Amino acid sequence: MAHTESEFEIARQSEPALPVRLFGWAIIAFLAGFLVNNVLIVGFDVPKFSTISSDGGVKAIFPALVYLACVVTAFAYVLRDKSVALRWDARQLHKFNIYLIRVCFWTVLLVGIVDATIAVMRVEKLLILFVDDATVKNLALSKYVGTYVHIPLIIVSIIISLFTRTLGFVWLALMIVGAELLIVISRFIFSYEQALMGDLVRYWYAALFLFASAYTLFEEGHVRVDVLYAGFTNKTRGFVNAIGSIFLGISTCWVILVIGLKGKQSIINAPVLNFEITQTGSVGMFVKYQMAVFLAIFAITMMIQFVSYFFEAVADYRDDPGHIEHEAMGH
Repeated sequence: MAHTESEFEIARQSEPALPVRLFGWAIIAFLAGFLVNNVLIVGFDVPKFSTISSDGGVKAIFPALVYLACVVTAFAYVLRDKSVALRWDARQLHKFNIYLIRVCFWTVLLVGIVDATIAVMRVEKLLILFVDDATVKNLALSKYVGTYVHIPLIIVSIIISLFTRTLGFVWLALMIVGAELLIVISRFIFSYEQALMGDLVRYWYAALFLFASAYTLFEEGHVRVDVLYAGFTNKTRGFVNAIGSIFLGISTCWVILVIGLKGKQSIINAPVLNFEITQTGSVGMFVKYQMAVFLAIFAITMMIQFVSYFFEAVADYRDDPGHIEHEAMGH
């Protein structure tokens, strides 16, 4: 069910829930610190804090300072107004998550279209008609395309997302259907097929599946085995959801991030550093490295949404006002 913005209008103030808010925002703070440190350590070779007693030197203290700054900022936000309602915090996190997902949607839309166009022109030897020889050679290099084509498109997506409100899931699904239809028509009617066509479908489908997960959680759209849950009171459901958010949801997201972002050779960092492409080489799209990032985006957006869900669950357990009844609950 799609809810209107008016349904989210809730009171900012409520009965204080300081320990719950401190715990939730601490998770967000550690997430932010972890991601910043990943960039510093992997991208800029800042030594890990664990090397401070060996060869890390003074720079090894930077990661610890990043975590400290994030935690202090989060706690300062919570302590500035101790009576902020849990549901208010939950909705602010959800709105921020929606913005992240919106940026990701526009990114995969623009990058998909532009990269596929470049791939077609590269395969059919059409680039020489529009650019010089040096640029033609550069556009056959994933690092060049990633740096000078993809990154500007990501910046454009960030800007567009500030002025749009659609999440674009319906449109992205339609684009996937259109791309699949194009493959069928070109293969069976014109006997024409290129590797980039399958790359585009996989790229968009992976984005649709992983980016929509956090919003689906908000809408209670995920499959739930509710043999017992369906009969619970709202308070009991709140208790179950709060415990599940911490020990099943948030913990799983941390496992994905810790394993996926562990060093330069990890399953997420390595493809990004190398602008990794598929085995089809220059005849395909140069988006495989982004598909590795999709896993991190999934974990990040799900963790933020689980913290929001945790706040909502505790609010339900406390019977705070503002509970939303979802029409369709996953079974």
